[in-house]
Amino acid sequence: MENKVIYDAANIFNALGDETRLQIMHSIMDEPKTVTEIVSNTNVSQSCVSHQLKFLKELRLVKSERNGRCIYYSFNDDHIIDIITKAFEHVKE
Repeated sequence: MENKVIYDAANIFNALGDETRLQIMHSIMDEPKTVTEIVSNTNVSQSCVSHQLKFLKELRLVKSERNGRCIYYSFNDDHIIDIITKAFEHVKE
């Protein structure tokens, strides 16, 4: 396997290893949300949510879509949802 693939996968696991980022990603599991909605769901500050969303976008874990004046955040694809769901299921066992 290529070193870059391993490096990129390690960065994904690093991102998932942060409680705040997991809270943010859990918040958008069911539907896209704005920063304001994510803040309300997580009780994390707006600046922190924005900073973490930027980080998650750089890793291509989340994407943003503008709808009028609002920007909605959602997962970039279903792979990361599967990984997070499996992790939560594992912990609940």
